[in-house]
Amino acid sequence: MSGPSPFASLLTPQNITIALIAVNFFTFTSFWLDKRQAQMGAQRTRESTLLWMAFFGGTPGAYWARSLFRHKTRKQPFSSNLHSIAFLQISAIGGWIGWQFTG
Repeated sequence: MSGPSPFASLLTPQNITIALIAVNFFTFTSFWLDKRQAQMGAQRTRESTLLWMAFFGGTPGAYWARSLFRHKTRKQPFSSNLHSIAFLQISAIGGWIGWQFTG
C-alpha cells in the first residue's frame, strides 16, 4: 500500500482559503463581464460556465455579483440551479461538520 497522496500536503486551511478567494473573485468578475457583454450586445458567457464556477466554490461571488449588478436575478432556470448548488454546498458543509464532531 502506498503512502499519502503528494497532493494531501497542499490541502491546508491557508491554501483552501486562498483557492476559495480566487475562485470567488473569478466568478464575481465573470458575472460582471457577462453583464457588461449583455449591455453591449456582445458574445456572452454560457450560463453553464457561470454555474460550474459557482459549483466549484464560487457561490458567494455569484450571489454577490447578482445582487450588485442585478444580473440574472429573474432568469429561470438559472436562479433555481444556482439555489440548488448553494443548497448542496451548505448541506455538504453541514454533513462534514457533523462528521467531524461525531467521528
